[in-house]
Amino acid sequence: MTVFAIYGATGHTGRLVVSDLLARGKEVLVSGRDPDALAALGHSRVLPGALDDPAALRALAEAADVIIHCAGPFATTGLPVATAAVAGRCHYVDHAVEVHHVKKLFDDFQEPAQRAGITMLPSVSFYGGLGDLLAGAAARGLSGIERITVAYHVTNWMMTHGAVETARLLFADTDRIGYENGEQRYGFVEPRQAIFAFPPPVGPRPMIAPVPFPEAVTVPRHTRTRAVEAQLTARTFEEEQAFASEQVDAGARANSQFMIAAQILAGAASTAGYVSGRDLWSVAALASVEAAVRIADGGVKSGVASPGEAFDAVDFLTALADRGVFDLRLPARA
Repeated sequence: MTVFAIYGATGHTGRLVVSDLLARGKEVLVSGRDPDALAALGHSRVLPGALDDPAALRALAEAADVIIHCAGPFATTGLPVATAAVAGRCHYVDHAVEVHHVKKLFDDFQEPAQRAGITMLPSVSFYGGLGDLLAGAAARGLSGIERITVAYHVTNWMMTHGAVETARLLFADTDRIGYENGEQRYGFVEPRQAIFAFPPPVGPRPMIAPVPFPEAVTVPRHTRTRAVEAQLTARTFEEEQAFASEQVDAGARANSQFMIAAQILAGAASTAGYVSGRDLWSVAALASVEAAVRIADGGVKSGVASPGEAFDAVDFLTALADRGVFDLRLPARA
């Protein structure tokens, strides 16, 4: 039976991933940095692995067929686990939103992953991953695309400790990666305030633009366009609970509301796709499980890929929508 290892299984996202895998009848191996916390989960298969213990991480990879890495910030946790996955010839999926980590996997792990015969998918999560898939789905069949804007509207987001640390790192980083005029751009970009016109009931909203999410790296890998930008509603980080909710229970954390839009501009034409729903944490967890299960089932080429590059984006999003994860609206051509 295929074994799915969850690194960071004691965290909020890790617990959701474990729960969904077990509900699907999958064999689960839980892992992370804290042996006592892992033991408290009560699972039959436990294998701790500290980030500074390459031998333990390799043992984890050798004991599993797929690792789902849920323990951020990935700027510090990503490379040790990804390196172990290659050494142990184990498929790898992570929840990273940090664009530099994502780009490093594409730059440095492509050939090692192909030699190992494994698939590595960074950023299969709410931020980044869903935007990448939605952009690919909404742009399907279009040519001459000038700009793709992925806009996130999020309210009542209650961040975990890992998410707080990740957000601080992201917005303190002045070495940004963008995509303009058909090529990647590097260096500081002064954020501006923009207005994005979400459909009802959300409507036009003030946005932080751009935000340093992975779409600038991932979307051009599968969709030809001259520019890609990610935006986030300005109100998201202004809400009082966003940075003060590390200790809330899982039920309260599930009360986020969201809409993601992928707007495609191609000449005089404009089209868009949308997903909307609640509990972005659950959406992220189920997306990573869906990706891991599809990799384990075969048919995904070896190497490093974005979600929209590895899978048929319309099929993948439809599968999640059919599970009630979110409502999905795509252009008729898609």
